[in-house]
Amino acid sequence: MSSYKRILSHLYKQRYLALLPVLSIALTVGLDLYNPYFSRILIDKVIIGKQTKLLTGILITLISINAIRGILMYLRSYYLEMVSENTVLDLKYDLFRHIQSMPFKFFDDMETGELMSRMTNDIDNIKAVIAYGASIFIECIVYLISATILLLNISVKLTLLSIVALPFVAYLAFRFEKLIDRIYGKISDQAAKLNSTAEQNIAGMRVVHAFGRWNYEREKFRKENKSFLDLNIEETEIWAKYIPMMDFLSGLSVIIMLYVGGLMVIKKTITIGELVAFNGYIWMLIWPVRNMGWLVNMMAQAKASAGKIMSIFNAKPEVADAKDSIAVENIRGHVVFKDVSYKREGQTILEKINIDAKPGSKIAIMGTTGSGKTSIVNLIGRYYELTSGEITIDGINIKDMSLRNLRSCIGIVMQDTFLFSDTIAANIAFGKPDATMEEIIKAAKIARAHDFIMSMPEGYDTVVGERGVGLSGGQKQRIAIARAILKDPKILILDDATSAVDMHTEKEIIEALSNVMKGRTTFIIAHRVSSVKDADEIIMLENGRIVERGNHRELIDKKGKYFSLYTQQYKVFEFIDEEAI
Repeated sequence: MSSYKRILSHLYKQRYLALLPVLSIALTVGLDLYNPYFSRILIDKVIIGKQTKLLTGILITLISINAIRGILMYLRSYYLEMVSENTVLDLKYDLFRHIQSMPFKFFDDMETGELMSRMTNDIDNIKAVIAYGASIFIECIVYLISATILLLNISVKLTLLSIVALPFVAYLAFRFEKLIDRIYGKISDQAAKLNSTAEQNIAGMRVVHAFGRWNYEREKFRKENKSFLDLNIEETEIWAKYIPMMDFLSGLSVIIMLYVGGLMVIKKTITIGELVAFNGYIWMLIWPVRNMGWLVNMMAQAKASAGKIMSIFNAKPEVADAKDSIAVENIRGHVVFKDVSYKREGQTILEKINIDAKPGSKIAIMGTTGSGKTSIVNLIGRYYELTSGEITIDGINIKDMSLRNLRSCIGIVMQDTFLFSDTIAANIAFGKPDATMEEIIKAAKIARAHDFIMSMPEGYDTVVGERGVGLSGGQKQRIAIARAILKDPKILILDDATSAVDMHTEKEIIEALSNVMKGRTTFIIAHRVSSVKDADEIIMLENGRIVERGNHRELIDKKGKYFSLYTQQYKVFEFIDEEAI
């Protein structure tokens, strides 16, 4: 139960608002208890006793009770919905905030569809318990206690005989809960898999169409859907096995009551009115028992969902602010790697990396796919946590800086360009929400994005599709560059930022960026020599190690891996232009 304290804490915040519906439930049940009582008076005193003067008063009282009960039911429903909605609002925000605090590694291992399932389906299951399950549970408890006392007051013998089957119902409910809890855990997991399959397919629909893999994707979805169906059928089988038995045993109480109660009326041990009242109260006892299966089912769903949500809450971010983290002002951008190594799941990604990037310098990183280029720049902003060594900015260990402060001084164009489904202007201003339109346009012009933006129907107010659908790879990349430029960072990271543009556009962007890079420490990851030849230092990586370093001229003279890459990219020419070298 302690693991669910975080979820329960959100419900606890609504405790004062919850008092009104709880009081309404108690009063509603209290008023219900009068109906059998007045039925007893009506039969014994009005019908049998001929005291007809009581009839008008009884009818007025019953009408009043039902009117008040209607008002209480409204208050109960309205305020329970308020409590559940407010609790879910806080819980969703808390979960979203926690997810946002997680490092890149968390999202590498977690599928988007699963996270969406936790944020929607699982939280909805918890909401159902608060809005409906909690009220039914409270009602059941009050009915059980009140009805039992009133039944014993009419006849102890008849009460004990009537409830003899109820312990067996409780045992079946316990068994039912154990089985249904297990199956709901599986259903929740499978629902997440189904969502992930659908989400990936829809997001990659262009690839599916391009390769004509409709049948493959349909079959993959069908299999996941079939597994989901099988689990729900298994759930239905459990219901079919236990619920009818619970209904039969609870209904047995009525049969016993009618038989024994009828004999007691004949022997004049109780009156007919008392038997009718007893019947009313016994149903108040049976109703909670019969609802036990439904209640257990709802609670099991919520319990499974809460477990899935808590598994996310329990995932602690490996990258977090230190207790005494500091905010550094006037950052110059002197970035130093000291014997930095990075391992992931036991595999060495980077080993003994040493880099000294002076303020305003331009560091280029090259290497084959998987050599660790992106991992190096991801460590600067602590998107991943290094395994050993240290990285400093202006002599301060980045672990001592607050994450907000650290990342505020970094502008990054990532390898996988992501744009939000929003206007182009909003996407460019994402890192600087208070930017003026003039600043946005200036950044777009530097990134060579202004012309194509203005050719679009609504210019900067054009809404791009999800993930930038509707734009070419080069257009998305130029918007991402504008976004990084507008932030005006002291450290600029360009992770293959011009890979999706043609050579001519790349040249224009590099020329424009040359002015932007002045006064900023810039890390450039690229595959094209043309993008890096003006760098102060070019680092060649291989299997997570630095195998060559130097400027363009020095590496050409070494005739090593960089020279080999250079000649390979320029082999279409009959000679190497000495000026270019």
